[in-house]
Amino acid sequence: MTKAIAGLALLGLAISIYLTYVHYAGIEPVCSSISNCERVQTSEYADLAGIPVAVLGIAGYAAILLSLRMRADVTALLSYLAVAFSAYLTWAELFKIDAICQWCVASAIITLVIAVLATVRALGAPLHQRALS
Repeated sequence: MTKAIAGLALLGLAISIYLTYVHYAGIEPVCSSISNCERVQTSEYADLAGIPVAVLGIAGYAAILLSLRMRADVTALLSYLAVAFSAYLTWAELFKIDAICQWCVASAIITLVIAVLATVRALGAPLHQRALS
């Protein structure tokens, strides 16, 4: 379970690093014909308090990776926060930006799968590792 979460977090980290590079290089992201990544990446939702969302993705995926060395419920909590933030961004894509970014969808799916795996991992952990201290 831990290896699967780590692999997915590394994939999400790679996506976030790529989108951060695209942001700071000022180039258009590679995008399929059915999505409009450029529109999403240049929207008002692409930054939060002046920080590119992709940079927040780097921090989030790195935190999930680091949390794998902690109690299982820490990873689960971080993954739930990631899912909530991804849900907000997906809502913005669908209802405010009126465009979808394939990289953002991939990241949202990754966070959701991590959350499922982290929940299973936390529920399977010994009780003393699950208890809130």
